[in-house]
Amino acid sequence: MSYFIGIDLGTSAIKLLLTDEKGKLLNSVSKEYPLFFPQQGWSEQNPSDWINAVKEGIRELIKGFNSSLILGIGCGGQMHGLVALDENNGVIRPAILWNDGRTEKEVDFFNNVIGKERLSDLTANIAFAGFTAPKLLWMKNNEPENFARIKKIMLPKDYINYYLTGVHSCDYSDASGMLLLDVKNKCWSDEMLDICGICREVMPELFESSDITGTILPHIARELGLPEDVKIVAGAGDNAAAAVGTGTVNNGECNISVGTSGTVFIASDSFGVDKNNALHSFAHAGGKWHLLGCMLSAASCNKWFCEDILSSSDYSSEQADISEDKLGNNRVFFLPYLMGERSPVNDTNARGAFIGLSLDTSRADMTQAVLEGVAFALKSMLEVANGLGIEISRSKLCGGGAKSPLWQKIIANVLGIQIDIPVCEEGPGYGAAMLAMVGCGVYNSVSECAKALTGVKKTISPDPDISRRYEAQYNKFKKIYPSLKELFGELK
Repeated sequence: MSYFIGIDLGTSAIKLLLTDEKGKLLNSVSKEYPLFFPQQGWSEQNPSDWINAVKEGIRELIKGFNSSLILGIGCGGQMHGLVALDENNGVIRPAILWNDGRTEKEVDFFNNVIGKERLSDLTANIAFAGFTAPKLLWMKNNEPENFARIKKIMLPKDYINYYLTGVHSCDYSDASGMLLLDVKNKCWSDEMLDICGICREVMPELFESSDITGTILPHIARELGLPEDVKIVAGAGDNAAAAVGTGTVNNGECNISVGTSGTVFIASDSFGVDKNNALHSFAHAGGKWHLLGCMLSAASCNKWFCEDILSSSDYSSEQADISEDKLGNNRVFFLPYLMGERSPVNDTNARGAFIGLSLDTSRADMTQAVLEGVAFALKSMLEVANGLGIEISRSKLCGGGAKSPLWQKIIANVLGIQIDIPVCEEGPGYGAAMLAMVGCGVYNSVSECAKALTGVKKTISPDPDISRRYEAQYNKFKKIYPSLKELFGELK
């Protein structure tokens, strides 16, 4: 019997899983760390906090288990974040995260000076505020002294792998979200690097997600209580890792995640680009491709409304008064753009909004509107896929928000598709452990591993009457952002 560690480097916490080679979850540990907002729209973290969480988490995770059985470690994590290292591999400044919105000028330069068509030719994508390349350009324009010190750039989960192995690595799925990768040909784009003022030597070595990038450093193994022959695989961006963890690896399969952010992930055997670039075209952790729609605020909307506005952490109680007859009949709408928005509007100025409030609006009405607003935004991304001729009739659902039975029902009926809840709901961490199993030779491929270790616990089917009501509601929701777009620009 062999053991594997899967790491999910999230935005607010890191989660570590210990599994056996048959996918049985043996133990899990979570460690939180701070998130900093130095200015409005900025979002940063200290990479040293990630490392400390890994150290504490692994020691706690393996306590009481035979650590000599651990063969491999895989890491999935938050995408796009910029970790800049100096000549001594020291961190130059706090990491600029995926949900940071400071790069409006740089995004405008990429999309309107370099041009969306040229960007799409070079990278299969256009510029979004969260991507890594605009952050590099922001550093060049605003922190030239720091920019001049850069000798290596990394993504968040790759910094964890660097700590474990001493190797500067990156997998194709995570690299796809940097706006520096030629996604179709799976290599760094020299033209994009030149635009950003950096050279290839600054970039990490590229790997497939299940490739072994190195063996754990002996002193790190001793410090953490691990065998010195533990293998580290390249891992994957959180969405690709979550897709592996839910078994979404074959052509046309879909996974929807309702975590801090929300995503619609569609696996594909072939490379393709949405002509409007409303969906991202990225490499998949299984060696092929996927289309990805991403909204910046999903479960975080519900967390914000319940905890910060209602001062409640009892999510179930807040949803208790939302009966089935209310679904599709709410007069209150919520626009879930609390941190700006990516897919499909690509607007850093967009903000959240409640509309339709009246004196008889209840607490439950507003809670329901938040859940529905996220579901409507997910539907807007699915509609882009439909426009490409991709018909999605069912999808896996994962993430913290997916644990709510009410939210499951709302999403199934808003989207009008069957929603499958995976047997294992651990998402990126479980997928990362699976990638380690493939890298260590327990399974021959990611597809084979997914077939063996993933399954469906239950399926939620849409109710035709509720879905019809929600279709009418969605048509109203679609009018909200266009009506407010100009005003959002005046509010910054």
